[in-house]
Amino acid sequence: MLSEWVEKNRFDQEYLPVMEEKLFFEGEMRLRQMTNYVVLLTLATVIATYGVISGSTAMVIGAMIIAPLMTPIMATTLAIVLGNSNRMTQSVLVVVMSTAYVIALAVLLSLFVSPVIIDFGTNPEISTRVSPDLLALFVAMASGAAGAYAVSREDVSDTLPGVAIAISLIPPLSVAGVALSKAHWIDAGGAMLLFVTNFLAIILAGGAVLYLSGINARQASIEGTVRRKHAIEIALVGVLIVALLLGFNGYRTLEYEMDLEMARDSVSEWLKGTSYNIREVSIRYSPDDMLVLGPAEIMVAVTGSGDLPDIEGLAKMMEKRLGYPITLEVRARPEEINRYPPELPRVPG
Repeated sequence: MLSEWVEKNRFDQEYLPVMEEKLFFEGEMRLRQMTNYVVLLTLATVIATYGVISGSTAMVIGAMIIAPLMTPIMATTLAIVLGNSNRMTQSVLVVVMSTAYVIALAVLLSLFVSPVIIDFGTNPEISTRVSPDLLALFVAMASGAAGAYAVSREDVSDTLPGVAIAISLIPPLSVAGVALSKAHWIDAGGAMLLFVTNFLAIILAGGAVLYLSGINARQASIEGTVRRKHAIEIALVGVLIVALLLGFNGYRTLEYEMDLEMARDSVSEWLKGTSYNIREVSIRYSPDDMLVLGPAEIMVAVTGSGDLPDIEGLAKMMEKRLGYPITLEVRARPEEINRYPPELPRVPG
């Protein structure tokens, strides 16, 4: 019973030519396919770039849906499974050129935007893509498997837009371009790490799904089998390296959040007995310390009225709790409270 169910749900080899026609830029329709691909890639980049700059989730999702970058990546996956080195090389070349094009276009589009408008610290569409952790790898693996399953079955291809939203391809590249245009090198590196994670996860998980589905597994030549094995080994090593980087990045993010929480607690204790409230606390390590060991520049923004306590006391309290020297800047914004309607004077009884 189980073997019969597996056999009925294996890949239909008759669908392979249709699948190849969808993924590979070949044949008489090659020029038209490439034109459509470049147009959609350009539009997706424009939407994604200005979407991440403005912090618009709707715009970013729209860019994910129309972005065609999944096609050459899935083509690379299929070429690996088929053991076709020519197609593999061509598909990887398309991915590399597309990556460079998206980043360059995002840099160009960002040059006209003031750095004041782009908030790398609080903009969620940027901050969530410059500091990926292992969860990003797990999501990418599942999304890659889902994409391979959907593209290999004509009756479930309608789920591809959902896969495009789940896997983040164009937005990280747009964020990398935005970061490069404003010389935020570490943020650009974090965004590129997310893209590489997604790319390798699609190759590995997607390839596993296509192979287990039975795509040309029996017809592959000896040379094709060797090429497939080498490509999978490279992808596996790449995923392991990425996993280490993501694990380290996750540790760094955790350490930063812990330091930020201790800094906020120090400010809260420092403001006790005053009318001031915390508006913002941020930490910037100087130099850009990958291990989050300090020293650091801490900016505190508060809102209220009256006199502030001695800033030296706050600085010493933070240094004691954090364990490294800091430079401290406190920005106080006056607060004015108006009420309507005004309180009526009490009538003597």
